[in-house]
Amino acid sequence: MKIATYNVNGINGRLPVLLRWLAESAPDIACLQELKAPQEKFPIAAIEAAGYEAIWHGQKSWNGVAILSRVGTPVETRRGLPGDPDDLHSRYIEAAVNGVLVAGLYLPNGNPRPGPKFDYKLAWFDRLIAHGAELMASGMPVVIAGDFNVMPTERDVYKPERWLDDALFAPEVRAAFFRLLGQGWTDALRTRHPDETIYTFWDYFRNAYPRNAGLRIDHLLLSPALTARLVDAQVDKDVRGWEKSSDHAPVWAELADKA
Repeated sequence: MKIATYNVNGINGRLPVLLRWLAESAPDIACLQELKAPQEKFPIAAIEAAGYEAIWHGQKSWNGVAILSRVGTPVETRRGLPGDPDDLHSRYIEAAVNGVLVAGLYLPNGNPRPGPKFDYKLAWFDRLIAHGAELMASGMPVVIAGDFNVMPTERDVYKPERWLDDALFAPEVRAAFFRLLGQGWTDALRTRHPDETIYTFWDYFRNAYPRNAGLRIDHLLLSPALTARLVDAQVDKDVRGWEKSSDHAPVWAELADKA
């Protein structure tokens, strides 16, 4: 089974890119972020025509997450991260799909730092860690996939000295990521590429993609039951170079049927 995550940066404006990627890469399950579309504007007809069922949590102009599947109907288990009933951002969706619990997320950017947006990011991360502990304790096969807006180490960012004041590279944020991993989650991409320079995002400015001046901020975290089934994990980097593409590239992990 192939599980992917892709920040599409506007699903309707980049629908041709998404559909081309789905046709060429053929993930069995795909978590999408930054839909930037209200609930009623999700292009479900085009998604279904491509062979996928979907659940989604939309929001006008900002945020938005979805789970697509071509291996069974996603059975929604949660919409919105628990812990703050006043948080109305569409950043988290969770579903059971083909024997796997799939958690799709779009973690807050947090800039400028310091400030209320950075405080919100840290609080959101704390809520994710608390829910992650519950998911881990369940013993179920779980994947947490999405745009985490964090570069965990210096290897995950081009010229890290330029990012020292940024919320994506803040010590508190990186520490939170490793607190989450400490529950027993496996970073699929880094596990398969322990020493490589490998990125998932390239800015639209300063010729970043041709220079490979990127960041690794999109992650697939696997529970122990899925870690034992991990076969491969890669970035579909060429997608970033397509016309009118997102500034992110899709990331995927391939899982064997059995450990």
